[in-house]
Amino acid sequence: MNLINPRTYERTDESRRRAVRLLALGSLFAGRAGAYAEELVRTPRVTEGPFFPDKLPLDTDNDLLVITDATELADGEVTWLSGRILDASGSPIRNALVEIWQVDAHGAYLHSRTGNAENRDRRFQGYGRFVTGTDGCYGFRTIKPVPYPGRTPHIHFTISRGGDRLLTTQCFVKGHPQNDRDGILRRIGDAAQRESLVVDFQPLEGSRIGELTARFDVVLGLTPDDA
Repeated sequence: MNLINPRTYERTDESRRRAVRLLALGSLFAGRAGAYAEELVRTPRVTEGPFFPDKLPLDTDNDLLVITDATELADGEVTWLSGRILDASGSPIRNALVEIWQVDAHGAYLHSRTGNAENRDRRFQGYGRFVTGTDGCYGFRTIKPVPYPGRTPHIHFTISRGGDRLLTTQCFVKGHPQNDRDGILRRIGDAAQRESLVVDFQPLEGSRIGELTARFDVVLGLTPDDA
């Protein structure tokens, strides 16, 4: 299935309503390009890790909870994850390919060597991608990340453009008790950069099924001319 942008996502009426909600979340600060450039902290590089999918799912769109025409959602806490891809001055970057991947609700990656493979949730896409528009916004429907042996909960990100990988990083759950013991997160020496990767997962206002929302802006070390 082709990449699905929230502007054109039309699987069901409910999906359209959710897509509009996600687009609104992702565009919350779209009119403020460069307004706070001096305050921006560049997003640090974080290891890709060994479990980037070695075989992509049937769907590679931005809804990780439904594969093709399935009617049943994947397990986990439904989360609307959005943000913006920005350059060093705070201006949005268009045509950036945002890829994410993470373990399912049972701690299994979409990878042949993942742990807990026998319990992997076959309804969870495990990987998704989105191309930003002029506002630099991206959006995914996924689950709140869960821990697995040796790691605190996290979501992997890569940002590419024109076939060039610009950044590989991860985002983490604010307040999770395992954060202080996570070797990869602790390895980031700059406190401000480390904090920029920690995301608040909050209840989505008006949701009747306990959905969450999370915002993760990515600031690349590009100048306006590069962008």
